[in-house]
Amino acid sequence: MTGREPLALLDAGVDGDRRSVARLLSMVERGGDDARAVGALAHARSGGGYTVGITGAPGAGKSTLTSSLVSVVRGDDTRVAVLAIDPSSPFTGGAILGDRIRMQDHALDDGVFIRSMATRGHLGGLSLATPQAVRVLDAAGFPWVLVETVGVGQVEVEIVGAADTTVVVVNPGWGDAVQANKAGLMEIADVFVINKADRPGAGETRRDLSAMLDLTHDPHDEHGRWRPPIIDAVATDGTGVDELWGQIAAHRAHLESTDELGRRRGRRAREELTRIVAERLLLRARETSEGDRFDDLADRVESRGMDPWSAADMLLGSGS
Repeated sequence: MTGREPLALLDAGVDGDRRSVARLLSMVERGGDDARAVGALAHARSGGGYTVGITGAPGAGKSTLTSSLVSVVRGDDTRVAVLAIDPSSPFTGGAILGDRIRMQDHALDDGVFIRSMATRGHLGGLSLATPQAVRVLDAAGFPWVLVETVGVGQVEVEIVGAADTTVVVVNPGWGDAVQANKAGLMEIADVFVINKADRPGAGETRRDLSAMLDLTHDPHDEHGRWRPPIIDAVATDGTGVDELWGQIAAHRAHLESTDELGRRRGRRAREELTRIVAERLLLRARETSEGDRFDDLADRVESRGMDPWSAADMLLGSGS
């Protein structure tokens, strides 16, 4: 790749060339030097976009809700990008095929860009690739980026928790709110959506969520801290989606007025830098843990001729 190619692709993406944006994201997914070049360029040009994370249990209706949100955003003729995250495998078809089928109503809209991502070979997996992909879309001129995950595992919580506003989707049913709490979603949620709220149990789920929020949010808080609202929605017919979009906008206004948005992004920048350093150190550790010298020291540890800490010191150069 020439040094100017990522720049030319990004310029083309800003002008609306979807293929150029797709190529940049492919470079990010593959990792390596190309990803670093794209990441550095996008980092310098990003910062103006706003990221909304959408997560919840499989089958909660996240993709349908995301599609409905896209329709609301496009009602103002605003460009929007969607990243559908599948942390498990590039071969599952869950995010790679399913989400695109469910969002096919937007397939011919030039103002909407939809991309599925899987772990693949990127150093650090999606925890490092996703922020880079978001910055690419931001730098390419998308003011809104919606990041949807297919599940609620630790990786998904980390990914969506890195958004500016995080929407947690649950369904009516006993125990759903409890499961959300166990998965760590109560800690990252800025907005709750009870999707499929036309089904029995929606009221109970609302009460469960409210009770859990009462444990961590004072209803008479005088400091103006944000308490996640709970919205009833039926994504299949659009019920509640306008209200959801209004609460996302309200949360953004709250973050900006209190300077919390800058603080959140600052914490995320430090966390991302820490993850990159950790991954590079892990790579160095793997490189150090091979070869004749490593095998010799491992044999000495196995035969009790040396303790493992002393052997590690020798491998790392702090011992003789």
